[in-house]
Amino acid sequence: MKTMKFLYPLIPLLLITSFTEYASRKGMIPTFLLPAPSQVFLVLKEDFGSFRDAFLQTLFASSLGLGLSMVVGLGFALLLSFSNLVRKMFYPYAIFFQTVPIIAIAPLLVIWLGYGLPTVVASAFIVSVFPVIANSVLGLLGTDPLLLNLFKMLDASPLQTLFRLRVPAALPQILGGFKIAAGLAVIGAIVGEFISGSGLGGLVDTARNQQRVDRVFAAVLLAAFLGILFFSFISFLNSLVLGQLKEK
Repeated sequence: MKTMKFLYPLIPLLLITSFTEYASRKGMIPTFLLPAPSQVFLVLKEDFGSFRDAFLQTLFASSLGLGLSMVVGLGFALLLSFSNLVRKMFYPYAIFFQTVPIIAIAPLLVIWLGYGLPTVVASAFIVSVFPVIANSVLGLLGTDPLLLNLFKMLDASPLQTLFRLRVPAALPQILGGFKIAAGLAVIGAIVGEFISGSGLGGLVDTARNQQRVDRVFAAVLLAAFLGILFFSFISFLNSLVLGQLKEK
């Protein structure tokens, strides 16, 4: 049954891939609009070195951005949940960062930070930090009132209540925020690379200028794989942490 669970999503993928390959070979779809899957994999094979280096650059930058968003986002959420006054003062700014399109401020990041890794990491961080803050705050403030009253009766300090009750109870929401941030970090890194000209985003931008749609699809395929890799890692972390909590 577990094997079938993983096989079911492959069925539509195989159907779409097969149809695209057939339609492209028969001339039903122009290859300059939608290349055959075999053509995309051939490009990956022929220029493996460039795609590998770009993938590793994006992996490194998005990992830094994601890690930073998890640490800073969770820390900020703890601060917001600890004080109602702080939450009223600073939470609107967290929403503001989420509403500003990253593509609009990416040129500013280049001006402030220069071309290269700092801009890409900052872009990944800005895009992915808000889900961590929002989900964590939601979980931290959603603690069972009965348990809060129990901790108050036991004369627990605010810090003890936060770290011994609120944080463990909010772990599912916190990890859910990490999952959302995992995919967004890759998107933010790609946008930053459009401007800085590095990684998979730089490959996509160069291929677009050259009208090489097959190279664009190859880079997008690797970016999607990277997002799935991050999401799978956070899901594994989720299962590990929540599984240990259930055992306790």
